[in-house]
Amino acid sequence: MNTYYICIALLFFLLIMLGVLVTVGRGRFNTLIGHSSDPEDTLHKWVRAHSNTAEYAPALMVMIYLVSLNSNPTWVWWCVVLVTACRFLFVAGILFPKTMAKPNPMRFVGAVGTYVFGVGLCWVVVQRALGG
Repeated sequence: MNTYYICIALLFFLLIMLGVLVTVGRGRFNTLIGHSSDPEDTLHKWVRAHSNTAEYAPALMVMIYLVSLNSNPTWVWWCVVLVTACRFLFVAGILFPKTMAKPNPMRFVGAVGTYVFGVGLCWVVVQRALGG
């Protein structure tokens, strides 16, 4: 089983499903363009979850692919798995609470985990680029 490719597929699946959710939501709420800025508005939350995922998932998919090209220490495998889990946690932290206006532990852990584990992946790629 190739965990790296599974994580890439999961990130892409998350992005596509959020895109479908926004498309369905636009029809359901009769809003063809834009959305309310109300942090409790369902379509606003769906759009934010999708757009944030569209900002991070493609770069993470590339980084995961690049680290998959060589054998890795166990900590790299954990970075890949945890950065993927953090993206799902972040999205859950947007979609499930009643409002986005209040701090949310799922969003916080998802964001911080994305940064920490994403930097770990960057470290590996830079080390490889420098011949290490």
